[in-house]
Amino acid sequence: MLHGRLAHLAQGGEHALRVDPRYGPFAAARDGGAGAQAALAALLEGPDDQLWLIEPEVWTPPPGTQVVRTMELLQMVADGEPPPPAETDSATFALGEEHSAEMAAIALATEPGPWRALTHRYGVFYGIHLDGRLAAMAGERMLPAPGLAEVSGVCTWPEYRGEGLARRLIMRVMAGQRARGDVPYLHSYAHNAGAIGLYESLGFRPRRTLWVTVLASA
Repeated sequence: MLHGRLAHLAQGGEHALRVDPRYGPFAAARDGGAGAQAALAALLEGPDDQLWLIEPEVWTPPPGTQVVRTMELLQMVADGEPPPPAETDSATFALGEEHSAEMAAIALATEPGPWRALTHRYGVFYGIHLDGRLAAMAGERMLPAPGLAEVSGVCTWPEYRGEGLARRLIMRVMAGQRARGDVPYLHSYAHNAGAIGLYESLGFRPRRTLWVTVLASA
């Protein structure tokens, strides 16, 4: 992932890499050996820093670190026959730097995943404004390999839920990804049955379960 289209965001060395922490806390190690574990621990930048590893199993913490949280994820991919092109949704619009404060506010309040100062620069994000505010948004994050793009940052303020805003925004993100030849995929917290049902209705199928291990200094 960090050797491909996001290589410009990678920090670290041969055995372990992390995303530029201004974009997010994600990290990966070559294996679980002593060299990789030491390199992974060295990526932590202070007592308040965290590393998020997404792997098939919970990651064993390197010496000098601790596991502060684990979460089960369901990875889903929309690799079936795409639906016919939908009509342009004029209410959805591309979000830019001028919307970064609104984007951070909704993401930090609803917690669709980790959000940092430059997370909004991963890729294109779309939003819907209602009542003079950003009511919902969705965008993209990881580009792990040619032909794959992650739908991410899907969130809606509680008072606007149930109105289909997330569906419309995800469809807009997916349309852009498919137009450039990418297959959309995403991750959902495994316990979030409502979100998983929405994603299935949009053509996503379960691919595999994964675990997030959140590491911090001990």
